[in-house]
Amino acid sequence: MPTCAYHGDAACPDVIPGSCLGPHRPVSPAGVRAVLISECVPANPGDWYDADDDPLFARTTIQAFRDAGAEVSSIREIEALGFRLTSAVRCAKAGPGLKAGTVERCSHVLEREIAPFTQVQVWLLMGDVAIRAVNGIARRNGEGRVIPAGSTYKIRAGEYRFRGGRAFPSYLQAGPAFFVEKSKREMIAQDIRAALEVVRG
Repeated sequence: MPTCAYHGDAACPDVIPGSCLGPHRPVSPAGVRAVLISECVPANPGDWYDADDDPLFARTTIQAFRDAGAEVSSIREIEALGFRLTSAVRCAKAGPGLKAGTVERCSHVLEREIAPFTQVQVWLLMGDVAIRAVNGIARRNGEGRVIPAGSTYKIRAGEYRFRGGRAFPSYLQAGPAFFVEKSKREMIAQDIRAALEVVRG
């Protein structure tokens, strides 16, 4: 059973032992206008958003923003637009899915990370794990579910709020799955485009 750097000996049998990534690149909380939350960190740390060279998460995310009409060529340029990129789970998953208990435990880590970001206008929840994590944070704070139950394609047209900002239930843009389904890629672009419009006012 892995020991997590963030919640000690808590049992997370569905993650890769020792795969936890440390704090992300520091940003000024006052400049964060949008938070994009993906699923989990990659098995290869070199694929994380701000890794050196040409990390996979950066490559697919930059393409997703380009699909949405943003002229960006790096993660730093996305951050300069006011975006914080993070994940709901800080360890890499060992199999195809993540258990509810793992997502719940890691949502406490996510909650601490996003606490300083008080000016957020948009929350991009990229996939079911991110949605579950934010719903868990909201419930712990007496706010109820942010995103209702249901298939993402059925509920994504609704308007949802979290901590004063608009919340978009979307699909995972980080990693190889981004290239698999054209329809999901188009919906990701639509959601990022809408998020950019909110941030730009």
